Amino acid sequence: MTSIDPKEAASALSDIESIVRRVRQSTIYRLSSLLMVMWGVLVFAGNIASFLWPRSAGYIWIGVDVAGIAGSFVVSAFGHTRTGVRSFDVRMFTAFVLFLAFGFLWTNGIAHFTPRQMGTFWPIYFMLVYTIAGLWVGHAFVAIGLCISALTLIGYFFVGDAFDLWMAFVNGGGLMLGGLWMRRS
Repeated sequence: MTSIDPKEAASALSDIESIVRRVRQSTIYRLSSLLMVMWGVLVFAGNIASFLWPRSAGYIWIGVDVAGIAGSFVVSAFGHTRTGVRSFDVRMFTAFVLFLAFGFLWTNGIAHFTPRQMGTFWPIYFMLVYTIAGLWVGHAFVAIGLCISALTLIGYFFVGDAFDLWMAFVNGGGLMLGGLWMRRS
């Protein structure tokens, strides 16, 4: 029987821990990438529709949110059958509703944001969650959150009447590209 010394054992355990961490991150990235691409397509369409029909923007975004929540449940169910991990469950839905309620309280109840301010607030508000989550689950989330937030602020201050078009590419396109990038990571 061959024995290994404590240094070899510690090295082997460290290697196993590293592999487990990479597999976990890969699983999170794979499931998140599907959600990000789906939300990116919806956000892209929502911004284009808001640009074309600005008086209907409120209804458009309600439709985007409802479609996104329903799609998130579908992606979660699909992911669960493949990985055994639910990416969107009742707790996530509850957190999402609370998150939206807090945002609506500020944008409509307390501060009464203009449409352009809302078009800036919501992407940055969502990207704050991406950035914070990225501190625990992967640096790609941090990079995506900070890039979309910075480009949103550039659009707010420097892009004129084409702000909704800008946001279609920055937010919707950024989510799609970020999702595809995470898929490769």
